[in-house]
Amino acid sequence: MTIIANRIDGRLIHGQVANLWTTTLNISRIMVVDDEVAENAIEKSGLKLATPAGVKLSVLPVAKAAENILAGKYDSQRLLIVAKKPDRFLRLVEAGVPIETLNVGNMSQTSETRSITRSINVVDEDVAVFNKLHDKGVVLTAQMVPNDPVEDFMKLLK
Repeated sequence: MTIIANRIDGRLIHGQVANLWTTTLNISRIMVVDDEVAENAIEKSGLKLATPAGVKLSVLPVAKAAENILAGKYDSQRLLIVAKKPDRFLRLVEAGVPIETLNVGNMSQTSETRSITRSINVVDEDVAVFNKLHDKGVVLTAQMVPNDPVEDFMKLLK
């Protein structure tokens, strides 16, 4: 299995993911996992434009992503999985995808969210999903960019 990193980022592919994380981790494929985005041609076009040269891109619904990963389709690649919300990762784990660590990078503020850090905002449903992921043995971290210190996300969530 060659999943190098997993990140929650509401912006999906942007400067931090495209340049900093991809370069630092020597990523060869970014996989965006999101049922709605996978069906949206305009969003997919934008993601293709944001993907660095030389890096492959997959934009897949959760079930197809799990199927492809478990079938070994990316075993020769260095894979970064990115999703907007934690429930996508819970569904991957429940489908049997081995996710050891999940970096909670950016979850945007809305009128319904409460702030956990400057860049992470959650609703109660997100908290419940984070707790389920933690209960399944996934290590949850908070780290905006590679040079930032890694924080224990579950301690921040309390």
